[in-house]
Amino acid sequence: MPLSGEAIRAMNYVDDISVTLRRILATLPALTPEERDRVVAHVRQADPSYSSVLQALEAEVEKA
Repeated sequence: MPLSGEAIRAMNYVDDISVTLRRILATLPALTPEERDRVVAHVRQADPSYSSVLQALEAEVEKA
């Protein structure tokens, strides 16, 4: 079954997120410990989080 435009767009968003996460990981060694702590706190407070979106997607799959 071919994918809809919306599904392809959503998958492209995931690819964009992955690129961003790789950039964050590449930047971490250049940060001071204090800066890393601030980044950690900021990622933890992000809403929605990557894991919350994954949980929502998994819940939708289970309903289907």
